[in-house]
Amino acid sequence: MNALDPQQQRARAWFEDLRDSICAEFEAIEREAGSDAAFDYIAWDRTDPSGEPGGGGVRGVMKGKVFEKVGVNVSTVGGTFEGDFAKSIHGAGDDPRFFATGISLVAHMANPHVPAVHMNTRFLVTTKRWFGGGADLNPPIPYDEDTADFHARLQAACDVHDPAHYPRFKAWADDYFYIPHRNVHRGVGGIFYDHLESGDNSTWEANFAFTQDVGRAFLDIFPTIVRRRMATPFTDADKARQLEWRGRYAEFNLVYDRGTLFGLKTGGNIDAILMSLPPLATWS
Repeated sequence: MNALDPQQQRARAWFEDLRDSICAEFEAIEREAGSDAAFDYIAWDRTDPSGEPGGGGVRGVMKGKVFEKVGVNVSTVGGTFEGDFAKSIHGAGDDPRFFATGISLVAHMANPHVPAVHMNTRFLVTTKRWFGGGADLNPPIPYDEDTADFHARLQAACDVHDPAHYPRFKAWADDYFYIPHRNVHRGVGGIFYDHLESGDNSTWEANFAFTQDVGRAFLDIFPTIVRRRMATPFTDADKARQLEWRGRYAEFNLVYDRGTLFGLKTGGNIDAILMSLPPLATWS
């Protein structure tokens, strides 16, 4: 992988700093619940199809009292897309070389009253440069208060940059996080954005600032919701509802999720790619 340019270095450093802040907060929640669970970090290296070093990343996983399984991964990879896959990637149809750095997070919670959650933000370079990402809430047992607070915090992050961002990116999330063969949404939504073009420096700075604020918004609101619900009593029926819902979540990630496909097609770490899958699930 080629040496990183200043934009790539700054993006990578931010994603790694965000990982550290999120993991520290999640471990603090475990301490509040009387658990000593901590993240286990495993570094991995990638070899590009060309045979050259292709970057790598760090997979972080914690299994605790509140977080039944949470993965927080960071990666920085580069090289060449293989075959026709390049044609499916923005800006890579005529030149398959690429760079990608980002953070990806999925949390599956022990208490079914605490929503599962997904968040990722990323910076990609082909013949174009762009940011993408978002966050969405996935409660087995939805609470209107949690849904409203989650969306309000994401909207506040969007509105600072462009009032048009939130309605556009909310609609994009509603469309993307949908399971056609079940005719249901994966959760209660959030925001999703991609191909946020960043070709000139001023646009790059603006979109980088927005992407940072999405990460900060997630770090602010999700721990608040976890603390609100993590001591709620639950029944066997509640747990059964959670496990069935997790089956739907797994179906989406294995059949439709573009991030899963990107990781597999670019030779990423299999365990890191599939960390989004729940520890237990059921199908009726």
